[in-house]
Amino acid sequence: MDDNHRIKLLLSDVDGTLVTPDDELTSATIKSVRLLREMGVDFAIASGRPPRGMLMLIEPLRIVCPIAAFNGGTVVNPDMSLVSQKAVPGLLIDDLFALIVQHGLEPWAYSGSEWYVLDDETPHVRQHSATMGFEPELVSSFDGVDEFGLIVGVGDDHDAVKTAELQIQGSMGTEVSVSRSQPYYVDVTHPDANKGAVSRFMIEHFGLETSELASIGDGPNDVDMFANSGVSIAMGNAGDQVQASAEYVTDSNDEDGFANAVRHYLIGHNDPVTGLA
Repeated sequence: MDDNHRIKLLLSDVDGTLVTPDDELTSATIKSVRLLREMGVDFAIASGRPPRGMLMLIEPLRIVCPIAAFNGGTVVNPDMSLVSQKAVPGLLIDDLFALIVQHGLEPWAYSGSEWYVLDDETPHVRQHSATMGFEPELVSSFDGVDEFGLIVGVGDDHDAVKTAELQIQGSMGTEVSVSRSQPYYVDVTHPDANKGAVSRFMIEHFGLETSELASIGDGPNDVDMFANSGVSIAMGNAGDQVQASAEYVTDSNDEDGFANAVRHYLIGHNDPVTGLA
């Protein structure tokens, strides 16, 4: 890699990228982040997860950079102290929930470090709780929540999720940011809470040139992050459109795709992952 365009920071998505389908960090992933630091490259994460949902990553990866939760709606330090926060505009809340329910999706809401649901016995709630490492707060309505950092519509009908995304975009335009972090989630945040804004924040925060930022991800919401990066890498488990938006494509997240990407595209060696020291 040309020294004039040396990568100084890698910004990574979490689910589908940094962790396996079983939500685990492999030893190769942990070693590859350590290897990045030895090469003088910092490491940061950005996710639709709430801040508490990334606590389990901080110690094994020795994260010291700001952490972007809710796709950038909330940015915290590794000690969970707040850096910045953007809330979904309050005047849109009722219409958002109505659209989510109209498409047969399950509504979730996040505010600060709390996660609120109307039914805590659904399969997605149980799975998400196990992944995040904490339980939601069961409420009869969302009326008592002051600010929403993230609103989610969840469902197994992926076409309904996509249709809800398109309708929210069509009816609310630039007033919110809408994306699908997974085929069964539609995420709604503040209009400036998206991974493109996260990449710009990281560039400004660290005083970087765009060419000095690398990004890696698997979801449609990672494409804006790719657009603001000197090097962009899509996971092998990403959809065709996501892969087409990236400069490189690595292996899937159940084949150590993250570690392989670090080795092949950021450090430039072609040694097998098992050779990581």
